[in-house]
Amino acid sequence: MANSTLDEPSLAETPIAKRVEAFLAALASHASPATVAAYRHDLAALCRFTERRDVTDPAALDTALLRAFLGAERSRGLAPRSLARRRAALSRFADYLVKQGVLVDNPVGLLRTPKQPSHLPRPVDVDALARFLDTPHDGSPLGMRDQAILELFYSSGLRLAELAALDLGDLQNSRVRVIGKGGKPRQVPVGRRAQQALAEWLGCRSVLAPITEQALFVGQRGQRLGHRAIQKRLAQLSLARGLPEHLHPHRLRHSFASHLLESSQDLRAVQELLGHANLSTTQIYTRLDWQHLATSYDAAHPRAKRGPSDRKNSPRSKP
Repeated sequence: MANSTLDEPSLAETPIAKRVEAFLAALASHASPATVAAYRHDLAALCRFTERRDVTDPAALDTALLRAFLGAERSRGLAPRSLARRRAALSRFADYLVKQGVLVDNPVGLLRTPKQPSHLPRPVDVDALARFLDTPHDGSPLGMRDQAILELFYSSGLRLAELAALDLGDLQNSRVRVIGKGGKPRQVPVGRRAQQALAEWLGCRSVLAPITEQALFVGQRGQRLGHRAIQKRLAQLSLARGLPEHLHPHRLRHSFASHLLESSQDLRAVQELLGHANLSTTQIYTRLDWQHLATSYDAAHPRAKRGPSDRKNSPRSKP
């Protein structure tokens, strides 16, 4: 029996599943392992659906069939976010089939999924976050490592995957080079406090990491720190340091963006720092506090600064 990577051995025997495997192999050359794994999961569901319908020809993947697939997924309770991810995987796969000459055009363009509810994390209060970050640690190598992770998250607004993937060579004085979504590199500044925390961590990193390990952040066994380990440490630190709310990497990134945007009002700069391809993403991601906006408007807009008495004395108000 052929080996399958779609979690169901029989799938690898169908022409559609074989095309999926070829697509995933091509995708792996430029996408992250997490992206490949997510697409593998989504397209495995498509393969199971087509098998149940006795559809084996990739050329039969038309709009009607794919709409039925997404409808079946929705009927079994799949959330809007998951349905949107299913659609994205279908679209990428269909693009691949078009390039391979299997399909004439992409049939996914006419498909729509339910609108996703907005679940933006609430940024941590500036003062509360400052107290959290300034809480002394125990001075151990792990304590210094954790402090460097916290400071770098908040200083540079990194994604979890970006921070976990950092190597020693990515640090460049007051900047850090990261590889963002789609393999797009960018350089972001590192603040003074984060620089200090990183210097302290690098001074004791050799206690945990072998000389051959290039990962910036390592665990007790000297190997690269994984995503789950970083998430777990942040949750533990929020409890240990008395932060009265759950803390996770995305919330630190959101706090970085919100606090910076409130201070600078420079949406374009924040877009570059976050590594967003579209400004609309930044506008949704970085919700400004409404009171802050109202105060800025009252202080700056010429029509907001003029009161009723000013309007009465205006030359245009005279009969």
